[in-house]
Order: sequence, then C-alpha cells, then structure tokens
Amino acid sequence: MRVLVVEDQAALARQLRLALEEARFAVDVAADGEEGLYLGEVEPYDAVVLDLGLPRLDGLSVLRRWRGAGRTMPVIILTARDAWTDKVAGLNAGADDYLAKPFVMAELVARLQALVRRAHGQARPEITLGRLVVDIAGGRVSLDGTAVRLTGLEYRLLVYLAHHPGQVVSKSELTEHLYAQDFDRDSNTLEVVIGRLRRKLGEGLIETLRGQGYRLVAPAD
Repeated sequence: MRVLVVEDQAALARQLRLALEEARFAVDVAADGEEGLYLGEVEPYDAVVLDLGLPRLDGLSVLRRWRGAGRTMPVIILTARDAWTDKVAGLNAGADDYLAKPFVMAELVARLQALVRRAHGQARPEITLGRLVVDIAGGRVSLDGTAVRLTGLEYRLLVYLAHHPGQVVSKSELTEHLYAQDFDRDSNTLEVVIGRLRRKLGEGLIETLRGQGYRLVAPAD
C-alpha cells in the first residue's frame, strides 16, 4: 500500500517516513502544498497524511482541490492548531480523520491502517481467506496458523490483493500501489515477487490471467 506524506517540517517528515515504512507502507514525501497537490492529483495513493500549515499552498486548499477533482483517497490531517474550528474545517473539506501535534506515531499508523481498511470495505484488522490470515494491524501473515515471513514488497503485494479478493488486479495497478515514486520499477520485479509468494504460500493462491493481471483466491484445503 502506498502513502503520501505532505509535511514541511523536515525532521517530522523523516520520522513519518520511517514509521510508515516500518509498518510496510511505500511512502512518498512532499515538502509543500503545491508539490503535495500535484502528487495527489497524478499518483494513485491509498492514503495521505496532510499537514494543514504548509508553505506555498495551505493544507485545506490542497484537500478542497483534491476533493473537487474527485480524488477520494483517505486523508488524515495534522495540525498544530488548538482551535476546534480548524479541525471542523478540515473534516468539512473532506478529511477522514485528524491528529493534533504533538502525537504518538503509533497512533497515527494505527489510524492510517484503519482508514485504508475501511476504504476497501474491511472493518476488521484481519483479512481471512480460507487458511490464509493477513493481520493488517500487526503486519503479520499466517497459513494454517503458522507465521509466514515476507519481505516488504511481498507483504505489500499480498495486502493489496487481499483488499481485492477474487478481483482481477492489473500489473500496472499493482505497480502503482506497491512502489514509492523514487523506486526503480523494473518490469520483471513484479513477476519475481509473485513467484516468491507462490513458493511461500502455495501455487494456487495467486492466479495469473494472461493479458489481464492477477487474482487472489482462498487457498484450497
């Protein structure tokens, strides 16, 4: 899953990137409102962390323009402002949640994970497909009750497919949601990751539909 962080405080932006990458998100960072607006318009993010007090273009304006253009990705706003009116303005502009600075990083990660789950119609923190369980909150995967160790790319790919069970997901869509903007997107990487997942979780888990993409199905008993 891929997240955009729009935050002008360099130290906080670094902390957010590290915390979200540790939670196995692919992360892009924008340092001002204009850059954040552009990235949110042209890239398919699964969620956004948006500061309100941004240079060049404030966060509320960014959010209003995204929503006005039909961009529906979940957005959690960050604000150092104490006034309740700022929080209300953010929610009325289309934000899905908010946190006031300073905040605990683990809480932000948990809120972001919950927003992504709900955006895909998943209320529970676990996705169960037959013998396969993907624990989104804990970042764990198990098969038949046995933990399966996955790399970051393997985990993100599986989670994205798990959010679309039984649906065909194209290679281009997967690529757009798996990698940060500065990642070298080798065309063969996706096939390699799919192959590793099949070896770890069984050949029947991820189906290839030639010319269409991939589909996650519940593993057979």
